[in-house]
Amino acid sequence: MNKPTVLCGIIGSGFSASFHFESLKKVSSVDVRVVGVYSRTKEKRETFAMKRGISAFDSLNDLIDACDVIHVCTPPSTHESIAIAVLKKDKYVIVEKPLTGYFGNGTGGFRGDRFPKEIALSHALESVQRMLEVEKISRGRILYAENWVYAPAIQKECEIIEKTDAQILWMYGEEAHSGSHASTYGFWKFSGGGVMIGKGCHPLTAAVYLKRLEGKMRNGFPIKPKTVSARVHALTRMESFIDRGHIRNNYYDIDDFSMMHIQFEDGTIADIFASDIILGGIHNWMEIAANNHRTICNINPNNAMQSYNPVENYFQDIYVVEKIGTKQGWSFPSPNEDWFTGYPQEMEAFYRTIAFGDPLESDSSLAADAISTIYSAYVSSEKNGVAVPIQTY
Repeated sequence: MNKPTVLCGIIGSGFSASFHFESLKKVSSVDVRVVGVYSRTKEKRETFAMKRGISAFDSLNDLIDACDVIHVCTPPSTHESIAIAVLKKDKYVIVEKPLTGYFGNGTGGFRGDRFPKEIALSHALESVQRMLEVEKISRGRILYAENWVYAPAIQKECEIIEKTDAQILWMYGEEAHSGSHASTYGFWKFSGGGVMIGKGCHPLTAAVYLKRLEGKMRNGFPIKPKTVSARVHALTRMESFIDRGHIRNNYYDIDDFSMMHIQFEDGTIADIFASDIILGGIHNWMEIAANNHRTICNINPNNAMQSYNPVENYFQDIYVVEKIGTKQGWSFPSPNEDWFTGYPQEMEAFYRTIAFGDPLESDSSLAADAISTIYSAYVSSEKNGVAVPIQTY
């Protein structure tokens, strides 16, 4: 059987571009051919291309023209303009999370931690609306790269919900570690916020997705988030913070700890935590309390493998898990970290949608609801945690 061939290009040459490329190699149902890469820095794009045997493009538009699909693996502040440029050429665009946001007023003195969050919410929703409007008239689509949706543990929970007619009563999720890879992450003007959007978007989107699934299964339409109460903190920017060198602390104007309490249309709830202050590697998990079962989804770490190493140097050439501080003592080496996190399953699903028209689980409306919830949460935090209504799509 001949597989359909799809040509794709990658915008960006950093961390997310790397794992997109690796995940594309694992797509089995479609012949995915990576045409090339573009990023603003000539040296970086050429290094990325040379290492992977692909072409380095000098122009964003030239790469779009050469492809059927574009992967947007750039800072969030660039997502809207790139996605719209791709959609206007009737191409598919896979957009890394978060979808978009508010990135300041363009002045040199902008500080996201002091800027009115009602204005940030308004601008973020305007950005969302512009993207959705262009998508409506395009032959392409936005495919939202939220890997948590496709993580095996989350998908297994979907099966349980569907086959047992479960009602989710409460979800409790977290993404945390000791600080982002990206140098731009510490600035609101590049990232659109702090840890609440940068990490909180993952468990939040999974929670919103599961309630959408439940509603469609039972009533034929999704159960949407209705209100959010939230608090954010900048713990590593406190004068009293004692730096021992283990936690990134060079943030300019963003939060490094957040908590969101979401109430859905049916009265059920979710609590979502995110932080940049957790040592010992990435901490990604979701717990679901339903009316007929309880599930704990351990995305990272999980105990598929446990290893005790008495001497740090023994494991110097062994990858254990992302962001682990030490390899000495007990650890949880992941036999296939990308698989547990959902990256290859995400790409397989996206390219099946593109090539065969399969239903899209992580679409633009899910992404839009996540952005609306997060910026409404920033408004709530500014008001010391009052419940704020969420606009949904």
